[in-house]
Amino acid sequence: MEDHRATAKVRVNGTPAEATLFCTEPPGAADGGGGEGAELRWRCAGGAAAERVLSLDADVLGVEVRGKEVVVKAFVAADAAARSVSCAAGAGKGGGRRRRKSDYVFEMAAGEDAAAAWGDRMRNCLDSLGRPKRLFILVNPFGGKKCGKKIYEAEIKPLFEAAGVNVTMQETQYQGQAREVASSLDLAHYDGIVCVSGDGVLVEVVNGILQRTDWEEAIKISIGVVPAGTGNGMAKSLLHSASETYSVPNAVFAIIRGHRQSLDVCTIVQGTNTFFSVLNMTWGLVADIDIESEKYRWMGSARFDFYALVRIMNLRKYHGCIQFVPAPGYEAYGDAVKQVEDCTVECQEQNGKSVCSYQGPSIEFQGSEWRSLDGPFVSVWINNVTWAAESIMAAPGAKFSDGYMDAVIVRDCPKADLLALLMKMGDGTHVKSPYVTYLKVRCFRLSPGQLVENPKRGGIIDVDGEVIARGEGTYGKNQNQDAMDYGPSIQMIVHRALATVYCPKS
Repeated sequence: MEDHRATAKVRVNGTPAEATLFCTEPPGAADGGGGEGAELRWRCAGGAAAERVLSLDADVLGVEVRGKEVVVKAFVAADAAARSVSCAAGAGKGGGRRRRKSDYVFEMAAGEDAAAAWGDRMRNCLDSLGRPKRLFILVNPFGGKKCGKKIYEAEIKPLFEAAGVNVTMQETQYQGQAREVASSLDLAHYDGIVCVSGDGVLVEVVNGILQRTDWEEAIKISIGVVPAGTGNGMAKSLLHSASETYSVPNAVFAIIRGHRQSLDVCTIVQGTNTFFSVLNMTWGLVADIDIESEKYRWMGSARFDFYALVRIMNLRKYHGCIQFVPAPGYEAYGDAVKQVEDCTVECQEQNGKSVCSYQGPSIEFQGSEWRSLDGPFVSVWINNVTWAAESIMAAPGAKFSDGYMDAVIVRDCPKADLLALLMKMGDGTHVKSPYVTYLKVRCFRLSPGQLVENPKRGGIIDVDGEVIARGEGTYGKNQNQDAMDYGPSIQMIVHRALATVYCPKS
């Protein structure tokens, strides 16, 4: 690697200074490559102030040349941006602090040619980082408090414009539209798909991609998530993984920087019905809270806390059985299962010809590997990522692409202890409760039963915030057509690192 630098006399936001642009270039690279370690440094005239630094990778959205001025559009810690009108601005990496957009104007003493040269060099550095140039953005205007479009216009669009990203935006008008769009979108025109919503649009996009006949190529596209709904578990998990503050601008900047992370995808199967999950499956208390609290959606995320109290005061327990293939180190949980029914998915037919979309991973488990736990259950919660929502760290040990699901199981728990347990979900310490069974599994099977208190009433099975099956007497039973039936076994199996998401750089 070769170190290249250029030094010039400038005025930074009107204050005289000397600036230096550092670019690390691999041998033989075109001028301006190697943006990974590129930095822009400057010191005010007189040398009294400390040297200021902007990392082109970690702090810069884009660069614009205006005559003899080079405008560096930065995204830095809020306290630094507030002081950016002077040379004494505390520029630099924002880390976990809140960031905001701030322009640094470098007026080149040598004139327009020098400004053009510096602008080209900085743009080449940014281009070498593999940042996305063309994005297709799906905005859900109805999610959460119905602010998706407003958030896009006020917080998201300006950042993409500053970064020079060409975007195509489409609002979703009904549930399932994102899935339809993803199943037919010409992906050759885009570097990634961005979901501005809660977790619902992300789930629809993944399912739409995997139902394509060209799914093997389509699933390689990078997917971005910007929180603008009620349940924002994926966005929170991604930002938390890099110790970044949870916010819309930080989520957008992670997409702009273009760093990517592999993501496990879970295939959920019941008979010939298939659904793909990237977040979690819940049954029992958590599912009841998630789905039945929809009547209080106007409360925003506070609806979950409120309805959790309602459900604990009127606690339900469900008969049922779960079976699982444990990850190494978890083989002691449950009882051995000698025989497990086969669970396969058949290809669909179209015009008499077999049309195979993604059918799930081709993995077979020996019967001796399976273990089982019998109910009654208060809650069964199977997680793919750490956070289930902005304030709920459901599975503190979950990884994005380890090939395992994290199971959080409560079979019996006094109401007072259950309330204390739920209050600890903000930092994940609920899994240390003696009433919680926490383990990693490779495959999971749920055979749901009826309410202990009312044998005529079943429960709700919730996948990524959407109901896939409802028992008799449950919320919305007669108003909704669910993808699966309540009662027959439902199986989940992990395909390791199948999808790709934009994420902050650790």
